[in-house]
Order: sequence, then C-alpha cells, then structure tokens
Amino acid sequence: MTVNQKTIGFAITGSFCTFKRVFPQIEELRACGAKIIPIMSEISYTTDTRFGKAEEHIDFLENVTGEKVIGKIKDAEPIGPKKLLDLLVVAPCTGNTISKLANGIADSSVTLAVKSHLRNKRPVVIGVSTNDGLGNNAKNIGILANMKNIYFVPFGQDDFKEKENSLVANMELIIPTIEMALDGKQLQPMVFDY
Repeated sequence: MTVNQKTIGFAITGSFCTFKRVFPQIEELRACGAKIIPIMSEISYTTDTRFGKAEEHIDFLENVTGEKVIGKIKDAEPIGPKKLLDLLVVAPCTGNTISKLANGIADSSVTLAVKSHLRNKRPVVIGVSTNDGLGNNAKNIGILANMKNIYFVPFGQDDFKEKENSLVANMELIIPTIEMALDGKQLQPMVFDY
C-alpha cells in the first residue's frame, strides 16, 4: 500500500546520533504525499547535544511537515481517541523506549502516543537504535516482535567488534516497512548483516 494521502505519526526518541539517518526519510515521506505528525520524546524535545540543538531539530520537523511537534505527554493523548493516524513510526527508538513499550509503560509523549494509537488496532513501525539490543533489551524486542500491529524496520548489529550488543535499524528501509505494515505484513528479512 502506498503512503500517499496517509497520515503518519513520526516519533523521535533520544538516539541523537541517528537523527541524521532518520530525517531524510521524513522528507521522503512528505515527498511521497504523506501527511506527517511529528512527535518527540521529552528528552529529544529539550536536549542539546553534539549532534545538534533541540530547537534546530524542532524547526526542521515543523518546517518539513508543516505541523507542530508533539513534545509533551498531554498533547499525545488525543492520538487514539481522535483516531488521528493511519500508522505511527518510532525511529530512532531507543532501548529505554523499547523497554517501556514492551512492559506497557506510557510515561512519555512517545510511549503514550504508541499506547493511544494501538487502541485503534493500527500499525506501529519501530526503527530500533540501542546499544543493548542483544543484551538487556533482547527480551523486550522479542516481546514487541510477537505483538499484534507492531512491525520492525529491519535491523542488524552496526558494530559487532566494538559494541557487540548494539542493534540499529536500516533507516533507509522505513518507507518500505511502512508500506508493508499498512498491508499487515512485516518487511523481510527483519534481521540482516550490516
């Protein structure tokens, strides 16, 4: 299914080094005709890092999408009751967020957006980016992979020599993953060699 004329929530969490790989995908989604509702975790919404200032990231998202960023938990709550989205992407999705989603914790703008959206039985696409994907978070990824309406952007070990537990999604596969998820299918292979 095509993304044209779909309303897609795009949630960003605090894997700041991955933003540069995710932002071009947001631009491409817009070019394909999707309406994008940007969502940022409170950390990514307020934190300046060596990878850029929070205000620059907010400005980028608002300029590309033409929509105000949802950066507070209270602003994410209407997503489900108002059925605002056809699909929700969380990319980059940190290990912290993965853990919370797997355990039903909705204490941030992103985790509440996912919980609120899933009540409508609509797809959520996760683009993992975590240093502990094959460590403490392996079980949480397994839980999410077994949940209805959850789909993963294919991922692999990005640096198995230096960070043997680290997993990162191939962010260039966000749009093909979305297209498959809209048809209720997982893009394969889900795990690949980087």
